[in-house]
Amino acid sequence: MTNRENIRNIAIIAHVDHGKTTLVDAMLRQCGIFRENEQVEERVMDSNDLERERGITILAKNTALYYKDVKINIIDTPGHADFGGEVERGLEMADGVLLLVDAFEGCMPQTRFVLSKALALDLRPIIVVNKVDRPNARPYEVVDEVLDLFIDLGASEEQIDTPVIFASGRDGWATAEYSPEKQGEDLKELFELIVNEIPCPNCEDSGAFQMLVSNIDYDEYTGRIAVGKIQRGRIKTGMPLVSCKADGKRQNGKAVKLYTFSGLSKAVADELGAGDVIAVSGITDINIGDTLCDVSTPEPLPFVKIDEPVLSMTFSVNDSPFAGKDGKFVTSRHLRDRLFRELDSNISLRVEETDSTEAFTVSGRGELHLSVLIENMRREGYEFQVSNPVVIYKNIDGVKCEPIERLTVDVPEEFTGVIMDGIIARRGEMTNMEPTAQNYTRLEFLIPSRGLIGYRSEMLTATKGTGIINSILEGYEPYKGEIKPRNRGALIAWETGTSITYGLYNAQERGTLFIGAGVEVYEGMIVGENARNEDIVVNVCKKKHATNTRASGSDDALKLVPPKDLSLEQCLDFIADDELLEVTPKHLRMRKRILKTDLRAKARARS
Repeated sequence: MTNRENIRNIAIIAHVDHGKTTLVDAMLRQCGIFRENEQVEERVMDSNDLERERGITILAKNTALYYKDVKINIIDTPGHADFGGEVERGLEMADGVLLLVDAFEGCMPQTRFVLSKALALDLRPIIVVNKVDRPNARPYEVVDEVLDLFIDLGASEEQIDTPVIFASGRDGWATAEYSPEKQGEDLKELFELIVNEIPCPNCEDSGAFQMLVSNIDYDEYTGRIAVGKIQRGRIKTGMPLVSCKADGKRQNGKAVKLYTFSGLSKAVADELGAGDVIAVSGITDINIGDTLCDVSTPEPLPFVKIDEPVLSMTFSVNDSPFAGKDGKFVTSRHLRDRLFRELDSNISLRVEETDSTEAFTVSGRGELHLSVLIENMRREGYEFQVSNPVVIYKNIDGVKCEPIERLTVDVPEEFTGVIMDGIIARRGEMTNMEPTAQNYTRLEFLIPSRGLIGYRSEMLTATKGTGIINSILEGYEPYKGEIKPRNRGALIAWETGTSITYGLYNAQERGTLFIGAGVEVYEGMIVGENARNEDIVVNVCKKKHATNTRASGSDDALKLVPPKDLSLEQCLDFIADDELLEVTPKHLRMRKRILKTDLRAKARARS
């Protein structure tokens, strides 16, 4: 084995919104990656449009910088539990981790998840207490919380004896000796800690080439590009390679182009050695989890086990009366090709064929995981419809078991009662309750995953937008019993046409409308939420009949309440088992599976 003293491979891991991408920005700036006069956007690593809009990292990404002749390869990983597959494969390339923890929020559900994965791979951690300059920060209490978490997760003594540094990623400084009066000046102490504490890659530079593919990049000119850490040997441009796949199959090819990471871009290289994180193009059918080897020694490496999906939905061809009006890709062949292509890079997703050629079962880690796929597809011009998300049950020792989430809710004290009532009604069990700063209380529960479907928007309404909710999969437990579905019915359009103010005015007395005037609707489309627990058919296209009589005040303008505009996630939360969401590049329309009013009535009578 050879130690590559001039290379460090680190992954940055944390709970969502604890500042990983912002810290990477500051590290890149201080290592001279950008010119002094260069205009650089915030969170430069979040290159995907959805990542910028939502303020979260979805895809694990690679970058590299140099500090004192040492190359530091950085893997920026997502913080949200739904993208755990990205975290797990990113850790495969690392020899150590920076564990970021918010100096106010402390350890959150995802902190436990990412740290457990890092400790299981025996990666060397450095604790970075970030955002120490925010109001009500409690950095030293947070350090104790993190060390308690290390002990809970069964860390070794060496792992517990980990260095701690206090930082402000936004302002670009870090220091081991922090006080509010004395803040740091730059990230020099953090860089020194990485170079001195993170082990250099322990790899074999002289053996036959071997590299596990941990990520896939794509270029329209060169095609698929394999990204991973060289475990053994060296690779040269034009070198013959064999790809060893998980199913035992092998495919021959050659290294057409080699790249090494430099800042935010890839630099072409002629030869690269063990321990470095690199990219290789030239193998057409390469996938995540494959091992690239020298043709003389085809030895596959084991790939990290990815946690199984917990939610599934049905994606099917759009068959509404408005089908084909917006989309560029509308057929079952288009839908099938796109979903199976997603599997190449989205390793925690599952796609299965159904009895119908026009429908596919898609399973993922959570609602956000699936909704990001839906949003990406509609932006690409796809038109389709999806069912409501349902949990995936497991049969364990003959017992029906369901996924259980560890739920953390931070709310002002006055809302603790309403939150506890709402979660207990959804079969949740409280495990902890403790006060935090600024009259907030942190509540922890174990709750079935199906109990969380639709709860986030309900919680925000109940707490007037002040609550913060986070959850992560805890495991599987025996089925907890029935959970009541949504307690309000739908307002359903009576006929196809254009919504009219007069018709909407009469319909709004029944509940909350989701559409305004001048909207194209069809029979069976959901146009609002009923105030009661039953579905009602309303005629939003109804016009006022002209008469000869005029009464005082009858011609006054009709006042409509502004409609409630639902996001994609809110639509998925709202729809019931007998409903679908029609997704097009321009519209999101909720509808009944059976559109005709009389056919729905017959189906209800039969059931």
